[in-house]
Amino acid sequence: MFKFLKKKKEPESLEEVLKEFNQLKKEFEKVLKELEILKEREKFNIQKVGIVRFNPFEEVGGNQSFSIALLDGKDDGIVITSLYLKDGNRIFAKPIKGGKSEFNLSKEEIEAINLAKHGSSKATGSGNFGSH
Repeated sequence: MFKFLKKKKEPESLEEVLKEFNQLKKEFEKVLKELEILKEREKFNIQKVGIVRFNPFEEVGGNQSFSIALLDGKDDGIVITSLYLKDGNRIFAKPIKGGKSEFNLSKEEIEAINLAKHGSSKATGSGNFGSH
């Protein structure tokens, strides 16, 4: 559109002004339609992140376990939990639909989902992790 404006000389008649106006109006309407498409697609991108670090067992310290919720604009997504144990790690992933899961959620997973939905994250241990 900038090229169109740049290469054109000043309109010399009302007819030319109207023609240019109508052309610009069509371009503007096209841009508005594309913007609406982008807004609709954006709903399905990860937009919200909540993370909670915790210590599941007293004998294993350092808050190295965590739950992280990754949600889109409709609160659909996934919550991933990593449990740090003496003999290794266990990782669990549960689908989230509308902020809820068909699977049982731990209190840390629920907290991570709520933090993602409400725009903040909590890390008990080595510092805060960002959201949004």
